Amino acid sequence: MTDTTDSKISGAAAGARPRLQLEDLRCVTAIGGGHGLGRVLSTLSFLQRRLVGIVATTDNGGASGLLRRSQQTIAWGDIRNCMSQLALQPLAADVLNYRFSDEHELNGHNFGNLLLHTLDQLSARPLDGIQLLSRLLNISIRLLPMSETPVDLVASTHEGLECFGELDVDQLHHMPTALTLAPAVAATPEALRHIRRSDLIMLGPGSFLTSVMPPLLMADLAQSIADSHAPVIFIDNLSPEYSPAGRLDLSERINWLEQQLGRTMIDLVITNAPDEKLTVPYVRHVAAARDARHRHDRDSLLNAIKAAVELLHTKIPSLKGNDSV
Repeated sequence: MTDTTDSKISGAAAGARPRLQLEDLRCVTAIGGGHGLGRVLSTLSFLQRRLVGIVATTDNGGASGLLRRSQQTIAWGDIRNCMSQLALQPLAADVLNYRFSDEHELNGHNFGNLLLHTLDQLSARPLDGIQLLSRLLNISIRLLPMSETPVDLVASTHEGLECFGELDVDQLHHMPTALTLAPAVAATPEALRHIRRSDLIMLGPGSFLTSVMPPLLMADLAQSIADSHAPVIFIDNLSPEYSPAGRLDLSERINWLEQQLGRTMIDLVITNAPDEKLTVPYVRHVAAARDARHRHDRDSLLNAIKAAVELLHTKIPSLKGNDSV
């Protein structure tokens, strides 16, 4: 494993070729869900149309669960969460996140989820509604659902049982032996195209089993990552999550992920908690946000991603940025 600092990275790059900058990359893809993906996207929002977010759609809890139980729809909550973090007007974020109280017949529902679902009903496909709302909110980053077909997360346990849905998966006492999607679904075609032409792919941060893993469980999406030639960065959580994955070391989580997928995937990690069994380079010293210690400070996260790109450039000659097609 390799511990890096900006000075070490600069020195290594100087001996080879001009240092590659994050701003040089023409297509960057971030994959995940919930608050974590929104944090990454808002941190890199200056990339505008060069940045694509592929969002998990397996949530079955909270307002998303309420809507899914009454309608045959994908989970809108993580998409809405990303939009609320990317919206330039604070009032827009408040409107998207507004949740009806118990005094209303829509008790428990979220306005942003209902709006996205309504736009979906008026559109040919879910992606059309997402793009329409993005234009209305002046969001230039492209948000893509991992799939446009309703799907759930299923975990197989050591006892030979199946645990159905994100809510129950996160409450397991031990890591599952396997994760799958039910039914098996195809990835959104635009997501596959963006992955194949990406210069850089990022996973996380967020709940390991229920935010990071679901998109990777689609065979066509995982294969597109393998075919893309883009290096993959795993962004670790700042503090352990309340799930079985939170009790594993970082190296154990990476090994578990790659065993599930049947291939090596992670090229570098951004983490404050490297362990001695970690075999890939890492960048650390990422600060927490002042208002939420479990969320990354945007400036600090940006510096870490920039450092990671520079380090990857010294190790992976194919990371060329402006040569991308």
